[in-house]
Amino acid sequence: MTSMRQTRYVALLRGVNVGGNARVSMEALRETCPSIGCKDVATYIQSGNVVLSSSLTADGLRDRLASAIAEQLSVPAAVMIRTHTQMAKVIEANPFTDADAGHLHVAFLSDELDDRAKGAANEISMPPEEFAIRGPEIYLHLPNGMGQSKLPAALLNPRRLGVAATVRNWRTVTKLVEMSA
Repeated sequence: MTSMRQTRYVALLRGVNVGGNARVSMEALRETCPSIGCKDVATYIQSGNVVLSSSLTADGLRDRLASAIAEQLSVPAAVMIRTHTQMAKVIEANPFTDADAGHLHVAFLSDELDDRAKGAANEISMPPEEFAIRGPEIYLHLPNGMGQSKLPAALLNPRRLGVAATVRNWRTVTKLVEMSA
């Protein structure tokens, strides 16, 4: 009997445990994942970061995990899925290599932006804050910190982009790459 090939994934949940909304314990989230066949499940901090192995495709995992979270935890959550390799490439593709890592964030998109959305995004300018679109990620350099920034709210509006997005700080991105290795 052959076993199905397991891929190491990172699941990034949007809107979980932010500002008191959509409260989900990471223990409950870890317990939900095996119900759809995931193995080696680990979470990182309280903001919906899950590292796991699955034989599902990325799209299949996204859909099944979002459904399981909604059904079992009563929380509607947009789920962005990246393989370990894709996460490692996020680090390699960083356009702001000279930026203080404490002021660097990555928005993980549910899909790559179409030309209309890229045009709408590129109309936004809020110096000294800057951003760069790289495939299904948008890098944010926020020199005055995330708490003071108006750029993410303006830029990552689903009506502007046509896709869902969830943001992680650079420390979380690098930790998730390490955990998924």
